[in-house]
Amino acid sequence: MRRWLFAVLICLSLTPSIGCILPIYSALPERRAEQLLYTSENLRALVQEWERFWFIDQPDHMVPYRVHGGVI
Repeated sequence: MRRWLFAVLICLSLTPSIGCILPIYSALPERRAEQLLYTSENLRALVQEWERFWFIDQPDHMVPYRVHGGVI
């Protein structure tokens, strides 16, 4: 059993182009496309939540020219 496990580990370490042993997405093209859409939608929502947390999404109220601000 140990020899078999050792041989499997050697084979997996020598072939890095295989990728992950357990695939993240389904092998069915329709299901995989759906999963990829959900993943990209979650990443988009994460960026919007980050901007909302740091108040980056607020409008800029600064004027492009100097204002005196005092009574003339």
